[in-house]
Amino acid sequence: MEGDEAMTALPDEGWLVAHPPPRRVRLFALPPTTDGYTVEDWLKLPETGERIELIDGSFVVSPMPAYDHALAAKRLVRILDDACPKDYEIVETGNLEVGEDGLIPDIVVGHAEAILEGPVTLSASDVVCVVEVVSPGKVNRDRDYTIKPPKYAAAGIPVFVRVELQDGPRVEVFNLGEKGYELVAEAKAGTMLTLEHPFPVSFDPAVLTGPRSQ
Repeated sequence: MEGDEAMTALPDEGWLVAHPPPRRVRLFALPPTTDGYTVEDWLKLPETGERIELIDGSFVVSPMPAYDHALAAKRLVRILDDACPKDYEIVETGNLEVGEDGLIPDIVVGHAEAILEGPVTLSASDVVCVVEVVSPGKVNRDRDYTIKPPKYAAAGIPVFVRVELQDGPRVEVFNLGEKGYELVAEAKAGTMLTLEHPFPVSFDPAVLTGPRSQ
């Protein structure tokens, strides 16, 4: 109609500036290698929005975790953080240099002094506990059950915790022994789990999933 503004499906000028489209994953070229990639190569990778680990000289790419996985990790961080003494700090998905590998545990408990310095990656010697929340799929389960735990143990990380959501939740706690990790505590939803190291904390694994308790 005369006098009415023309209608268009295009956004107003400046709208895209205030509402940018989702960032796309950036593709990048890797330099060829015959000896495998190194931690130095790993740390040079650009941000892609995916979890990229260096395992046995190869880059292993994982998508962002499902919401139940992310929720369990967040709730466990809160539980640990509430019990954590001032000598330690707790972070999610931190870069960790483990021997010649570059791993990204779901949760890292490390010495506060090292974490507060703001490094891009932590050395295994600065870490007292790592947590892996198991994602579905054979590849993911193999990584969290058979590949990563021995590497954490070989690097001397004292405590390894694994959270199993399938038919769970179930939480296993391993302490470092002479021959690797030894299971010291295990609990399913409805029973209390107690960790003595790296600091005392008790909780029911049921709180890691499902509706909030309050």
